[in-house]
Amino acid sequence: MKLASTVLIVGTILSAGCGKMGLPPAGPPDVEVVEVVQQDVPITRDWVATLDGLVNAQIRAQVAGLLLKQSYPNGAFLRKGAPLFEIDPRPFQAALDQAKGNLREATANLDQAKAKLGKTEIDVKRYTPLAKQNAISQQELDDAVQAYLAAKAQVEGAQAGIAGAQAAVEKAQLNLGFTSITSPVDGVAAIAGAQVGDLVGPSGAPLTTVSTMNPILANFTVSEQEYLAAMREMTKQGEREDQALRRLVWQLRLTDGTTYPLKGQFHALDRQVDVKTGTILVQVVFPNPGNVLRPGGFGSISTVARIQKNAVLVPQRAVSELQGGYLVAVVGADNKASIRPVKVGPKIGTLWIVDEGLKPGERVVAEGVQHVQEGLEVKPKRYQANSLAQGKADSAKP
Repeated sequence: MKLASTVLIVGTILSAGCGKMGLPPAGPPDVEVVEVVQQDVPITRDWVATLDGLVNAQIRAQVAGLLLKQSYPNGAFLRKGAPLFEIDPRPFQAALDQAKGNLREATANLDQAKAKLGKTEIDVKRYTPLAKQNAISQQELDDAVQAYLAAKAQVEGAQAGIAGAQAAVEKAQLNLGFTSITSPVDGVAAIAGAQVGDLVGPSGAPLTTVSTMNPILANFTVSEQEYLAAMREMTKQGEREDQALRRLVWQLRLTDGTTYPLKGQFHALDRQVDVKTGTILVQVVFPNPGNVLRPGGFGSISTVARIQKNAVLVPQRAVSELQGGYLVAVVGADNKASIRPVKVGPKIGTLWIVDEGLKPGERVVAEGVQHVQEGLEVKPKRYQANSLAQGKADSAKP
């Protein structure tokens, strides 16, 4: 009953305006028809992607001090090790000089302790045989031994003092080195977040960010259901997940509508599904010579997710949408038209996959459908406006 009502509505809509005063046209209307074809077609999926640097190194001051100099032009490409900023080194040079003085003092203390240890060791060696001969008292020998042990402990303390002083020197040298800030990677530096004269430190905001942009990352998320379906399809041949993903070729469409000329390759799949969104993060890398693509940009990323075998195809122009459903006008062997509901799948180029409702070889109206009524005889001609062969060529493009 519902189908009959739909056909009646479509017939009424399509017949409106035909002839004059509601009269039918004088003869069969001219329509252009095309045969339904069946072939294997690639199914392409699209996602919204966000671009990001492969490495985004946030540059922070590792010591607190006054920013004296910015050594790079904002937005410049830099090599690893290129100077970025300089912090006033004078307080750190003074701390290093003091640490070196403390090290020299600790060294002198060690020398003095060693000298005292040597003397007490000689006393012990001299007193030991004398005490056995009762030439000196046992008390004198015991005093000499205690003095030796105290001198030995003093040497060990002086050695520990040297180790501490040496560590202080190394720390002071490290802090002095931190006053000269360099790029840790090859990349493009952002506009500086601090100015000369600012007091900067480890707890402050980043001074700048250096991003490696060749290659550049495209980040996007797919639903858990999409991921599971794709994995089942791609791993049918016994391939591992990473092998299947690396076989895919990715294309990027930019926000100005152009297609990026270089193809991308799979980079990484996140370890977990986001429990809040039910999606999983995927990363693809694109070559980016000239740094045309920039972090923070958007695009549409696509790849051939699977091959649909024996898909039934018609031109998109042959399909009409009505009240949430889809209809096509089929021309039979007697050149009479029938309005048929169909169930459609993905669009492929200029074509549309029909999952249910049509068979290969049937003729459908691609042009002149507005003149078609249920059961009306038509005069079919070959569809010329945009050949199905061209549609096939478009469908083969990833």
